[in-house]
Amino acid sequence: MQIREYSDGDWNDVWEILKSVFQAGDTFPNLPDTNEQEAWNYWVKQPKYTFVAIVDKTVVGSYHLMDNQSGLGSHVANAGYIVSPNYRGFGVGYNLAQHSIDYAVDTGYLALQFNLVVSTNKASIALWDKLGFQIVGTLPKAFKHKQKGFVDAYVMFKWLA
Repeated sequence: MQIREYSDGDWNDVWEILKSVFQAGDTFPNLPDTNEQEAWNYWVKQPKYTFVAIVDKTVVGSYHLMDNQSGLGSHVANAGYIVSPNYRGFGVGYNLAQHSIDYAVDTGYLALQFNLVVSTNKASIALWDKLGFQIVGTLPKAFKHKQKGFVDAYVMFKWLA
C-alpha cells in the first residue's frame, strides 16, 4: 500500500468511496444524497491536505487534514477518513490513521481531535483507542443514524506533542 498526496486524477475513485460512505448514513454527517461538487468541496477544497491510499493503482482509501479551529485553536488538527467497502478489515484505515498522525506532527500540529465519532462506529472507536485517542466528551443523540435513529457521538482527542 502506498499513501501519497491526492491528485486530480484520483477524484473518480475518491468520489465512489465517498458516495458509498455518505449513502450508508452511519458514520459521516453528510447527507446521503450529497452531490459530487459538495463532496469535492468537503473532501478536497476545504481541507489543507488530502491523501490517498493506493493498492494496485487503485485508490482504496483517503483522509483529509485541516485546522480544527482557526486562530488560537489552529494548533489542533481535525481529520476525516474513508475506506473502500472492499478493503475494510485489511489495515487501510490503520495505515491512513498512522500516516495522518505522523503528517500532523511533521506539519506542526500539537493535537488531533475528532468532533463527531458516531458511537455505533465500533471499528473506528477501536482504532482510535488503539492509537491512543481518548473520548473527551459525549454528545447525546448528536447523530441521526440512517438505520438506528438518533445516537450519541463522541469527541475524541490525542495530544501529539
